[in-house]
Amino acid sequence: MSFVLEHMRNNLWRGKFSSFPEDLCVHGLTGRLGGVSQKPYDSLNMALHVGDNPADVWENRRRFLHALGLKAEDMVTPEQVHGQHIVRVGRAEAGRGAKEYEDSIPETDALITDELGLPLVLCFADCTPVLFLDPEHLAVGIAHGGWKGTVKKIAQKTVMAMTKEFGTKPSDVLAAIGPAIGPCCYEVGDEVAGQFREAFPYHVEDIISQMGDKVHLNLWQANRLQLMDIGVKSENIDMADTCTACKHQWFYSYRADGGTTGRMAAVIALNKY
Repeated sequence: MSFVLEHMRNNLWRGKFSSFPEDLCVHGLTGRLGGVSQKPYDSLNMALHVGDNPADVWENRRRFLHALGLKAEDMVTPEQVHGQHIVRVGRAEAGRGAKEYEDSIPETDALITDELGLPLVLCFADCTPVLFLDPEHLAVGIAHGGWKGTVKKIAQKTVMAMTKEFGTKPSDVLAAIGPAIGPCCYEVGDEVAGQFREAFPYHVEDIISQMGDKVHLNLWQANRLQLMDIGVKSENIDMADTCTACKHQWFYSYRADGGTTGRMAAVIALNKY
């Protein structure tokens, strides 16, 4: 399994996991190149809520989804609030949040669907994108794993929601953990570290590390281990192992960019044919 940055066209790139069968689904994670947004959102900002020109955001979305062979007009995106609410969407929700943030699925941090050709889109800038494919029941999902969502185990709960809605077996799930701030750069305070120690008592050494007098958090492993705890196979979890803060020339990073920046997007859709 591997994660690569693939050049598509006109300086437009996508992050891609080799573990997701291309005959079943199309997916991609955006970088920050190839769009039309101006500084400080330059250039492929995919989010409507950060202060960027909405027309530029729409053009960025149109460019990227078109390059994936998807209709930007059909994309479904939520109002992400660092919670644990998960929504199943279908054809009736096509276009929600595509052009207007106010039309997004409200207060939701994970989307799942078994609708063919319906693009699910979530936005990130250091938080952890977690993508899911159930190849047996043909269903997909994306979860937003910031520290709050991760400590609430939103990735785990997304798989459980797919089990409830589609009959998904965790042992069948293919999961991918995208670029996010890495343990190298993610310094946290004692309160946050304490919440992770309480939520992951058997994985503390894998998730929390001491670097000098600073505490660092590994969101990649926290999301991976919570999936394994419910039966997702280790060999079915692909990892980008890419820090958005270290590589913020390629990816948006809230921390590295000083808090005012764009957002990358994670996109997944079941193939129509």
